[in-house]
Amino acid sequence: MAAAKAGLSEAQAIYGQMLLDGDGVLKDEQAAVGWFWKAANQGHVMAINMIGRCYDLGWGVAVDKARAAEWYRAAADRGLDWAMYNLGTLLALGHGVAEDRPAALALFRKAVDLTGNPKAINFIGSFHEDGWVVERDMAEAARCYAQAAEGGDFRGMFNHARMLIDAGRLEDAKPWIDRAIEAGNPRFRAQVQQWLQAQPTLMASGSIER
Repeated sequence: MAAAKAGLSEAQAIYGQMLLDGDGVLKDEQAAVGWFWKAANQGHVMAINMIGRCYDLGWGVAVDKARAAEWYRAAADRGLDWAMYNLGTLLALGHGVAEDRPAALALFRKAVDLTGNPKAINFIGSFHEDGWVVERDMAEAARCYAQAAEGGDFRGMFNHARMLIDAGRLEDAKPWIDRAIEAGNPRFRAQVQQWLQAQPTLMASGSIER
């Protein structure tokens, strides 16, 4: 706190994250945005990205996907892989910006080239599974999902499990579903539970117990 008040951008960004998460301090999303702004004004790239996240998800400010995209782009242009992933997601889905899947895929690939970002890898897998921009290629989708799962992305873990189930490897899939549920956020966990309930064959087999 003292370092943040003294004007150190890294401390300001960290304190903003603490306020956002309620980690060791009383949760205060509006105050968190203020500290991200202070750090961003000094060029702190992650703080710039986090302002985008706040506008994207309505943390301390009203949801504004267009403004989120502007902040993500500013951080992406400075080389932050997470901002590339976040901006790519908006472009892929057409949220707050005109849908531009080729640009989104380029951003995901750049993020992967920079850091091996597992969430970007997972989204690339979705492009191959759905045939967006690239030819539909389930083998490549499965490879990407497996890589994202190993990298710790909970959506990658779930998608990897789906591919394993499609290949008849139920026992191999179960640990990945369990890990995805454990690592995911509440909304994602609810979605997985709904998906499991719609898979009577899996439930009847006893291989997936939920």
